Amino acid sequence: MNQASKYLLELAKQKIQPYIANPQTRAAMITGSAARGEADFYSDVEMFIYYEQLPSKEELQFARQQNQGSQPILTIDDYSNGWFGEIYYIDGVEFQIGNMTIAFWERDMATILQQLDTSPLQKAVSGMLDCIPVYGEELISQWKKQVADYPDTLAQAMIEKYLNFVPIWALQEELAARDTTLFQHQIRLEIAQNILGVLAGLNRLYYTTFQFKRMRNFIKEMNITPQNLYERLESIYNQEPLSAANQLKELVAETVDLVELHMPDIDISKIKNSLLSQEHNWEFK
Repeated sequence: MNQASKYLLELAKQKIQPYIANPQTRAAMITGSAARGEADFYSDVEMFIYYEQLPSKEELQFARQQNQGSQPILTIDDYSNGWFGEIYYIDGVEFQIGNMTIAFWERDMATILQQLDTSPLQKAVSGMLDCIPVYGEELISQWKKQVADYPDTLAQAMIEKYLNFVPIWALQEELAARDTTLFQHQIRLEIAQNILGVLAGLNRLYYTTFQFKRMRNFIKEMNITPQNLYERLESIYNQEPLSAANQLKELVAETVDLVELHMPDIDISKIKNSLLSQEHNWEFK
């Protein structure tokens, strides 16, 4: 764990105490880059507190005042449903603090694990795996076990969602003729994101394109992946359009082959056909 992470963790453990002191608190944790030991001087502190019933907004404001926190720069108020979030600064560090009922959090977990939601809510669920419990360790341990048991049905839902690739390799002449630099970069990005989404499903990893960071470490968690995936994805933004398109075609083909090998029940025929796509244009007769 690096020095920035150690500093933020110590600060977080101090500043979470006013929330733990509330009699309704049942569990509390720190997550994010500080918990993973990857923080730097741009990192914030993410911490979540779980209650039997949410404290009043006045009690939560008092906890912030005890922390000598700034006025919130953002408040996310879903109080009636069991969630109240604040972002504020302490000693120059941004704190992102989520207050929620146990019932609210367990509904969120069920949305992912049972209803097979592939939305950015997966970011919150993945944070449970990396978290450092500060209070209510037994309850957090139960949640960690649930989240770690990644359902096969969710893996299939992830693959089916992200198994969608614009055949940029068959559009190069058309795109080159139409002043489409931004559009081409957008397609490259979407293909790269979708490759990662498919591989996340194959490897039973939670994934969202929302604020996706630390790609190298994410790919290191994968056991099923095209060779040199990180380097190849990084390189596509430094290549000429045709070269980048061909590189992406190769990565998509290898990813589809992995789906066929490891999850043969998934229909890959549409993507296989797109890999055969070629440039098409018409002429005057």
